[in-house]
Amino acid sequence: MSTPIGLGIPDAPPPVLHPRRTTKNFMVGKVGVGSDYPISVQSMTNTKTHDINATLQQIAQLTATGCDIVRVACPKPIDAEALPIIAKKSPIPVIADIHFQPKYIFAAIEAGCAAVRVNPGNIKEFDGRVKEVALAAKDANIPIRIGVNAGSLDKRIMDKYGKATPEALVESALWEASLFEQYDFHDIKISVKHHDPVIMVEAYRQLAAQCDYPLHLGVTEAGPAFQGTIKSSVAFAALLAEGIGDTIRVSLSAPPEEEVKVGDMILQSLNLRPRKLEIVSCPSCGRAQVDVYTLAEEVTAALDGMEIPLRVAVMGCVVNGPGEARDADLGVASGNGKGQIFVKGEVIKTVPESQIVETLIEEAMRIAESMEEDGAPTGKPEVKVTK
Repeated sequence: MSTPIGLGIPDAPPPVLHPRRTTKNFMVGKVGVGSDYPISVQSMTNTKTHDINATLQQIAQLTATGCDIVRVACPKPIDAEALPIIAKKSPIPVIADIHFQPKYIFAAIEAGCAAVRVNPGNIKEFDGRVKEVALAAKDANIPIRIGVNAGSLDKRIMDKYGKATPEALVESALWEASLFEQYDFHDIKISVKHHDPVIMVEAYRQLAAQCDYPLHLGVTEAGPAFQGTIKSSVAFAALLAEGIGDTIRVSLSAPPEEEVKVGDMILQSLNLRPRKLEIVSCPSCGRAQVDVYTLAEEVTAALDGMEIPLRVAVMGCVVNGPGEARDADLGVASGNGKGQIFVKGEVIKTVPESQIVETLIEEAMRIAESMEEDGAPTGKPEVKVTK
């Protein structure tokens, strides 16, 4: 008899590829940032910030998806005027995104935003205003993110390097940080974004070696959902596997909630965030004796939103199916138009292919209810079965 597989969160913390790089620590609203705290997932609203209701509604959607910190654009006076209400009513910390006009930095600080993101490369006479910014932010206990982007580097840096090299991005970021340091301001987070994952990774590696500020990871202008997901995943994985990175944003030409989902899954996959629902399914091949594509999609859709750490295996052939199903918390090994249902490593029943999805959902909900009775949060979804 096989050893039963334990359900839920393991007794010991799961292994990670590398310890976190040690950084300074501070609070962005109620969220801790730095090596003493978990890596957080960020996104940015795509609403007009001055449309307060639309912006707060989108923030609520992002919060429900798992977003930890949200950034809002502030390009116009009417956007700055909306910041006090948004910052007060948002369920998660709000960062004001400032470009071009330094006056909006002070408006965001006065509005009670949890942090301010500045882009020194395109803010008019920014270096000459650092003292004012540092003193205002320090007095309000508000961190500053220095966000250096390949597409908006300071002209002096571009003249020196000719293009946005890793060295150019790092020099720009550290120069700006040094200006804040002159005024004893150290609650700084830095990002050095580039659209090329290779350049981006090298820039962050160099930056990590030269400072102990928390780093915000991002591949800027990563592209549409598929391309952007791949580019962000490979870049983030390379850095996070080395312990580099304290907050992340997956920049996609897609709804902001999709950014959060991808970011959350990246962290879960690297054991940097507690795993929730995980679907293990085979890619299908000539050995498959059931429609594994449809089975996997229907199970995934039906259990969407489940928060319990549950691994569900949906397997379509007899080669790897029984082993994967037995190793999961809940699984099915399918063949010849039927499926063996496994719970905790043991076969509990065999059902026709037409009943596989329904049975897996029933067992998943039963497990969720059992964990709820034991006091564990489940986030049970509204189950929808596609017939």
